[in-house]
Amino acid sequence: MTDLREPGRPAPGEARSPGPSVQSLLATDTRQVPPPLLEESYEYLGSEDIGKDRYLSPEFHRREVERLWKKVWQLACREEDIPEPGDYIVYDIADLSMIVVRTRGGEIRAYHNACLHRGTRLCDGTGQAQQLRCPFHGFTWNLDGALTDVPSRWDFPHVEDEKFALPQAKTGVWAGFVFVNPDPDAAPLSAYLGEIEKHFSYFKLEERFKAVHVAKVIACNWKVALEAFIESYHVISTHPQLLEYLGDSNTQYDVYRGADGQPGFNRMITPQAVNSPHLETLEPQDVLEAMFRDFYPEGVGAIHVPEGQAARPVVAEALRLRLAETSGADVSVFSDAEIVDAIEYFVFPNMCPWAGVGAPITYRFRPYGNDPDQCVMDIMLLVPLPPGVPKPKGAAIHWLGVDEDFGAAPELGGLVPVFNQDLSNLPRVQRGLKAMTKPGVTLADYQEVRIRQFHQDLDRYLAD
Repeated sequence: MTDLREPGRPAPGEARSPGPSVQSLLATDTRQVPPPLLEESYEYLGSEDIGKDRYLSPEFHRREVERLWKKVWQLACREEDIPEPGDYIVYDIADLSMIVVRTRGGEIRAYHNACLHRGTRLCDGTGQAQQLRCPFHGFTWNLDGALTDVPSRWDFPHVEDEKFALPQAKTGVWAGFVFVNPDPDAAPLSAYLGEIEKHFSYFKLEERFKAVHVAKVIACNWKVALEAFIESYHVISTHPQLLEYLGDSNTQYDVYRGADGQPGFNRMITPQAVNSPHLETLEPQDVLEAMFRDFYPEGVGAIHVPEGQAARPVVAEALRLRLAETSGADVSVFSDAEIVDAIEYFVFPNMCPWAGVGAPITYRFRPYGNDPDQCVMDIMLLVPLPPGVPKPKGAAIHWLGVDEDFGAAPELGGLVPVFNQDLSNLPRVQRGLKAMTKPGVTLADYQEVRIRQFHQDLDRYLAD
């Protein structure tokens, strides 16, 4: 193997920012840290540019629809979105549309959202129905997908009931999330997810419920939006107010290869309650007050870091107690990392579930219709429940208007200004890509490795 090092320089991908590593911080945690967080799994994946046409080209979008979205497992909803028989939610992506419904027997099914008579869309949005009836001519199916009624049946002697059952997509459930796959020959969801299931066996998102769901159409390609949320490199310019309590450049990036031809997954762990290495070292009390300013304002001036102690355990304990009070859940066993750090995983092709409880976020990104210049971004907050409390129905989707920013969704709390800063970048990226004369975008070896892994997995789906 060729040694790529020059004298005194690390090999590509080996350079790291000064400041405390994530693993050194986890070693000081006041609780037991879940074993997956103690792993490191970085791999240098190259430094070639990523062609810009994949963000702009209608032809590239059409290839994604045919070879990705029609073939891949993708997040449709949460189980608590459809808790009762007859509850349904429509999942749309590009021209694909599926009715995800709970049957009378409690099974979750996904039907292609088109009447087999003349193609009318059967359902929109969310709702409750004891049957699926076409609004145009009245062809009707039961919740198991069987044809039950054809008006003027005498005129359709050629319609055979068993051949007119609603076509289904495959469904699967993981960590409380409902997935669909239009490909009848797709591998099972568990095989597709691979080792990430072992990681999330420690985080138990299936025990949480969806308390908040905000969605917005954004003027950029879905990959542009996704990529903005799977690296912390942008914090120094986009979120400078976070630098006092967020170790942006000390983020740990991990990539995990898929097995048997399946895509891999990846994650980043961004430490909080420590200041960025871009700043001079701050006093622990200053770090605490900066973090509380944004996420626990009543704690500013009321909670103090003891002399000689770091801010991190004090912040974690204060937020742990606050979360217990506001949710009623038992969070005493959660590690400091799960309380304060940004622990974000990526499930190919478009889902980002966070493992911690302090910021219980899940993102989803998808094309908006067939316009490569627009996408839908979903933000969900999954919160823990008190012991023995039944899981309530998931929050309805709060759709933001074209001219609304995340300030119109106060349920996002202290995250609103952060999301608005991200939102300001995304249309600029899309417009800039069109103006850029260079044929591709350039990525960092370490801090943007998750983006590179995503594109390498995407290329495998799109290959001829």
